[in-house]
Order: sequence, then structure tokens, then C-alpha cells
Amino acid sequence: MNPLESRDLDRLREIGVSGEEARRQIELLAHPPAGRDLDRPCTHGDGIETLEPESWPALDAAHARAAREGRCLAFVPASGAATRMFQNLIACRASGEPVTRDRLDAETAEGRPESRAAAEFLHRLEAFAFAEELAEAARRAGHEPEELRSRGAWDALLGALLDREGLGYAERPKGLLAFHREGGQARTAFEEHLVEAAELVRDEAGVCRVHFTVSDSHLPGFEAKLKEARARLEPRFGVRFEVTFSVQNRATDTLAVDLEGKVFRDPEGEVLLRPSGHGALIENLAELEGDIVIIKNIDNVASAPHRAPTIEWMRRLVGLLVETQRETFAHLERLDGASETDAVDAALAFAVETLGTSLPEWAAHAPFEERRALAIATLHRPARVCGMVENTGEPGGGPFWVRGRDGALSRQIVESAEVQANESQRATFARGTHFNPVFMACALRDHHGRPYDLTRFVDPDAVIVARKATAGRELLALERPGLWNGAMAHWATRFVEVPLAVFNPVKTVNDLLRPEHQPE
Repeated sequence: MNPLESRDLDRLREIGVSGEEARRQIELLAHPPAGRDLDRPCTHGDGIETLEPESWPALDAAHARAAREGRCLAFVPASGAATRMFQNLIACRASGEPVTRDRLDAETAEGRPESRAAAEFLHRLEAFAFAEELAEAARRAGHEPEELRSRGAWDALLGALLDREGLGYAERPKGLLAFHREGGQARTAFEEHLVEAAELVRDEAGVCRVHFTVSDSHLPGFEAKLKEARARLEPRFGVRFEVTFSVQNRATDTLAVDLEGKVFRDPEGEVLLRPSGHGALIENLAELEGDIVIIKNIDNVASAPHRAPTIEWMRRLVGLLVETQRETFAHLERLDGASETDAVDAALAFAVETLGTSLPEWAAHAPFEERRALAIATLHRPARVCGMVENTGEPGGGPFWVRGRDGALSRQIVESAEVQANESQRATFARGTHFNPVFMACALRDHHGRPYDLTRFVDPDAVIVARKATAGRELLALERPGLWNGAMAHWATRFVEVPLAVFNPVKTVNDLLRPEHQPE
């Protein structure tokens, strides 16, 4: 029985989803893949490299050459809304009771974490970069901020921050929130990425290329902020920002089912389509046809006094990527016309020893042409160098040796939701020593200078079925292979340990009180 009606298929075709793809998604929701088969965590000397100080100058020089030649581009996923940052504040207002100092102090004493977080936020309000903007919003609403704070009448302050009539921070994208203060001015996360770009991707002519993926509803806000930021930052850093934006392709949206396995429909009876997660952005990345691309999340930025480690270590990762690419290309060029086994042996040894490739058993005794074809296929793929930080208990993915369906091992970034639901696999995941901060450099062109077709290197089965809710109804949603997980499953991969100082995420608003987000 086909769960989709002809009108459903017509609507899906309009946005670029074929009937075959829709049925594939419904089958995946009904019978999700078992999950990644973890062999062991990547650890020091077993999948994770350490860059010794004596190698740093050469890596820095390799980065500098690539940037100077205009090869570098920054790619920043920035479509997420900031709602989760303010969950504790929203929860305190949800009861309908006025939010006051006395109430929060009493609830904190009772052990309510959301009240303790809200009280910390309000007691330390002046430490946030948006404090002055918030004060102005409160005055526009007819309140005097200092008088409200002294009385502990905090409801109006939260309204000025969160509500659409005020700053509307709960609905804004993270990228357009004021994260830091420098020289008396507030700076958004979006602007901080531009500042980093001036250090990392500036070419010989002073051009800095940066791409942001945003939601279509937030695009006008980003464009307005870019115009304002250009006027302040370009003269200061002596650069010209070449900034582009893209939105997630509607054709990458996915269907959902209810808890009985039926196609989920909205109140009007239309099939519900949901954005399918970061994995959909592999198409945005491919459309850039970039050469060397650095990737960081929008909320992972530090204030000026704490920015140096990010710049230094991203330069080293880019340098290592450029050197890896140079060696890879040299092997491929030798293989193009190779008639001797030495070239094939050297290429396969490089794939195993440097890229961590697991060769099939037949490779050792195969005829020359088969081994040559294997070497070419093994090396002719996009590459990435991923920074990994020590695991401090942050939620998210990490580096593991994963066994594929063909039995081969490869280095992969694995999220907890991808792990098979059995005790052994969960225990293996729990032994992970490192965490993925999304701090990576990617090489997207082959040795002829042509962009790879990145969709060829996705593991289509590396999907996640997640339990969600919409309008109070529970559903099972399908998320595409994550951008740095299944979407890059078949890339050549190197993991490098980097210091925790490069990882400065802002998951809750109070994270902005940490030293790495404060001025000196």
C-alpha cells in the first residue's frame, strides 16, 4: 500500500523530491539502519596525531601560501535560531507568575536549575555585550532598567530581551546576537567570524571570502549586518570581505511519521516536511566549488583576548591539509601513467600510514592493474584535517575507528545518536578520549583542479531517526547524514589534537559569562 497520495507526490515534485526518494525516506523511518559499527576510539598515536612545535613554522608557511594565492574560504553554518540559548529564561516566564528577584532566589534555594540560571543572568546583566542594547529596549517600553533591577522586578527586562516587541532575541539567529564587547562596541558572532577570516583567508589583494548558510527568513538581517560591519571592519583590518549566503535547499527536506508509523500530516492534511539537519548542507558546500575550505560553527568564537589559539591552530590545520594534498597529488600524478609497482606500492603505503586507509585483503596479491586502480580510487577523494579536543563531557560526537559494511576500518566522526543500541557499542563510545569541536580544514578539488562531486562521498545510510514534536504531537523525524559525519564518510581524513582553547561554544546565554567571551 502506498502511504502517499497523488496530491502528495505532486507537491513533493514541486520542491524537487521524487516519489522514489520519498518512499526511500519512509522505509528508512520504518526500518532505520543499525547504526555505526565502532571498533575503538581514536586516541593518541592510534588515529589522532600530535603536531610537534618544530613542525609549526612549515605548516604556518604552507597556510600563508595557500591564503595568499586566494585558495582559502571560510564556511560557517549559521541557520540555527537562538531559542535554546534562552530556554532557562523562557521556562521561568512560562508559569505566568512575575519573574522577581525574590521568586528566583526562593526557587534557587529549592534546587531549580532554570531559576538559578535566570538569577545568575539577571544579577550579572551588565557583563553581557547586549546590556546597553537591552537597556535601550526597556526604555522604549517605558521602563527604567536600573530601577527595575534595584527593585528585583525582572519581568519587564526579560520581556525586552526575548519578546518580538523588544529585542526579540529568542527568535533571532545566533549569528546576529551580540556575543562580545571590544573597544566599547558590541560585536555579533557573525562579525567575529569576519574578524577571524581577516586572519585566516585573506589573499594577496586583501580579499577575504566567507560563506554563511542561513535560513531564508533571517537572510535580510544578515545582509543588513554585513553592510554595517563592512563599514567598520574593512578599514580596520585593511581587507575587503567577499561574503556570500545560501539557504538549505527545500529538496533536502525530509518526511516524518507518527509513532504508529503513518506519514505525518499537518492540520490541513498536508504531508509535513522538515529541514533535515546539517547533513543537507553538503550540497551548499559543493555548490561553492571551493578549494581549501575551513569550517567552524557560528557560536564557536572567542573574544579578542582569547582568539589567538583559534587563529594559530586553524593555520596549522590548513598547512597540514595543504601538505597532505601535495603528497596525495604527487602520488596520483605518478599513478596516471604508472607501469611499475613502486608507484603503486608507495601510493598504497601513503594511504595506509598517513590517511589511515584499511586496504582489502585481496590487495596484497592482486594483479598490477587492479592494485593501481585501487590506489587511484583510494586517493582520488576530498580530504579533511579535523581538530579534536580532549573530551570534557560536552554532548556531541567524537573520533572513532568505524568498521564499514565491507569490513574495512576508517576514521570517522560519530555522534551518540549514530551508535548501535547495544551495551558493547555504547561502552566503546563511552571510552572516547576526544571530542569533535567542528574545527576543520577541507580540500575540495582534485589534482586537475576540478571540484569533487561531494555527493559521491556520502554514506546515505548514516541517517538519524530522532523523536521530535510539532504542535504538541510527537513524531519520528529523519535527519540526513551529518555534514561532518555521514556526509563526509568517504573522505580522506586526518585527526589532530588541538587545545581546548579553540572550543568556545555558546549553548546557553550564560556561557557568554565565561572568561573566553569577556573583554580583558
